[in-house]
Amino acid sequence: MESRMTTPPAYSPADEPGRFSALVVYLLYLLSIPSLAVFALVGVIVALAARDGAGPLARSHLDYQVRIWFTSFWWTIALAVLMVIGWILTIVLIGLPIIWIAGVGFFIIFIWFTVVSLLGLLALLDGRRK
Repeated sequence: MESRMTTPPAYSPADEPGRFSALVVYLLYLLSIPSLAVFALVGVIVALAARDGAGPLARSHLDYQVRIWFTSFWWTIALAVLMVIGWILTIVLIGLPIIWIAGVGFFIIFIWFTVVSLLGLLALLDGRRK
């Protein structure tokens, strides 16, 4: 009798639990640009909900997505406070440069969030951990 051994199907990162959720979150982050960050809020909620059952690759991306959202959130809060201080200080004409600095900071956060989300999406599609 001839014994045939069957090889199990190769594991593919595309089949990993949580990968689709990580993909959706990256797309929501990129779509947050025209939605004034509403989709980013939805994305972080999806990332937080999907982390528990995710495989190692997807989990690293979901954790990274939560981390970049909170980093952007806290920098936005800090810059908003700086903007309010700038508006108050416009009485003595010091506030205008402060408002300008806060505006540049908002733009930098916007660019950083977009680039990091795009690079994370490319890493996920390539099967690399984040």
